[in-house]
Amino acid sequence: MELHTYLNRRFPLLGRDLPPDAYCRISLDRAHTPLQAYDTSTYAGLEAYLQQVLHRAGARVAVGGYAENRSLYESSPHYDGRRSIHLGVDLWAPAGTPVYAPLPGRVHSLAYNDAPLDYGATVIVEHDGPEGPLYSLYGHLSRADLSKNRPGQVLAAGQVFCRLGKPEENGGWVPHLHVQLIRDLEGMRGDYPGVAAPEEAKRYLQNCPDPSILAWP
Repeated sequence: MELHTYLNRRFPLLGRDLPPDAYCRISLDRAHTPLQAYDTSTYAGLEAYLQQVLHRAGARVAVGGYAENRSLYESSPHYDGRRSIHLGVDLWAPAGTPVYAPLPGRVHSLAYNDAPLDYGATVIVEHDGPEGPLYSLYGHLSRADLSKNRPGQVLAAGQVFCRLGKPEENGGWVPHLHVQLIRDLEGMRGDYPGVAAPEEAKRYLQNCPDPSILAWP
């Protein structure tokens, strides 16, 4: 079975109650012209851009981000002034929004990555993928989810296992879910880079296939 076929069996990350027209695409790539009117390195600027995109689309969830080259990380020491290539997909939705397991799996590890603009509360799930183990990482969650999950816990597809966190628990971000697929965790637990330096992007993108199919209903 090919990876795309396996992923296509997914349960929608934000559930089945949201209709397809509740979703819209968003770009945070530095080359995206409409973005340049906003200072997305600030919380207020990023939120203003997000709300403008949602309003124009008449949508409730904005989705996008895989392999984007983003300038918004440049002001944060957490990204070393170098890392700008986004390795996952973001679903921008209100804090408290439930997240459903898209595929059957087991909780691999979890952590509270509390550096400014880091993941905040993070859960990694291990799946039996078509090519061997495949991991999905969920960042910017509610901190309470860390006490509700434990390593080895079995998750059924469609099971609510976490919720989007508030800024004070999600790394300081406008509320959203970062989801990332990872072939090899390289020994890490509860964490894995979600943004790569341009010169390292090819290696990281090969290890982190596009999870976009998981994000849409």
